[in-house]
Amino acid sequence: MISTNFSGTGVALVTPFTMTGAVDYPALERVIEHCITGGVDYLVSLGTTGEAITLSREECLEVFAFTKKINNGRIPLMAGLFGHNDTAALQQRIRDFDFSGFDGMLSSSPAYNKPTQEGIYRHYMKIAELAPVPIVIYNVPGRTSSKIEPETILRLAHASDKFIAVKDATGDLVAAAKIIKDKPSHFQVLSGDDPTCLPMISIGGTGVISVIGNLLPGPYSQMVRSARNGDFSTAQAIHLATINLHHWLYLEGNPVGIKAALEIAGICTRHTRLPLVPYSDNAFIEMKKEIEATLEALKAGVA
Repeated sequence: MISTNFSGTGVALVTPFTMTGAVDYPALERVIEHCITGGVDYLVSLGTTGEAITLSREECLEVFAFTKKINNGRIPLMAGLFGHNDTAALQQRIRDFDFSGFDGMLSSSPAYNKPTQEGIYRHYMKIAELAPVPIVIYNVPGRTSSKIEPETILRLAHASDKFIAVKDATGDLVAAAKIIKDKPSHFQVLSGDDPTCLPMISIGGTGVISVIGNLLPGPYSQMVRSARNGDFSTAQAIHLATINLHHWLYLEGNPVGIKAALEIAGICTRHTRLPLVPYSDNAFIEMKKEIEATLEALKAGVA
């Protein structure tokens, strides 16, 4: 049995850019340090929030290597190896990837060609044949246009202990409960949707792969830890203090919103790569007000 544990708070790291569109490595280091010193449990490099889809293969490898170097083994690190819609191509990418320094991989189901549940199952089983690290299944139908049904996730979890968790970004707590009820003991259900993180933990989820954690690693980690320890009073206070901010983080898409928030915090700029465009100025002003209100609410409710 694979023992790697990705419970608690993981952060899907942003990839900061300069004004000219180059990867801003000093800013990336600031983001990583901000998350680690904030007390998160692990990092996810080049997930959706990391804009891997607009990075070249060489840039992806450089970001992975840089993140691994800065982390320096301090906390677990997961690689976002996205669910290519060509299974064979993803298999080759896994063969070529240097997994040293990485404790797991995150992979979404294939997008665009919209496979059946049987196709999704076979795709992931092909990944499991090659992956030298534990696999977190990424269920994000809003981006892939094909939901991984609970029955398929359970089938994968029972078929191979390479599958140690699902990152559930469906927001469907009924489906999550079905998985939690019938999953094998080694398998975890992680929220991939910050606003439903606390409700997910309340029914047996074990943590989150978070976007807002880039900005508020301390409070969000405290919320998750409190909930997992049964202190739902503290967890609820943090959840409610941050709930309005989620709207502004996703108003113009992810990672557009979280990058704007990090610019407000002085950690990196809001620059993105096309077809994403930076957060609009009017929304930026309103977000700044909401961040200030959130910080005041956190002080009042969790002090």
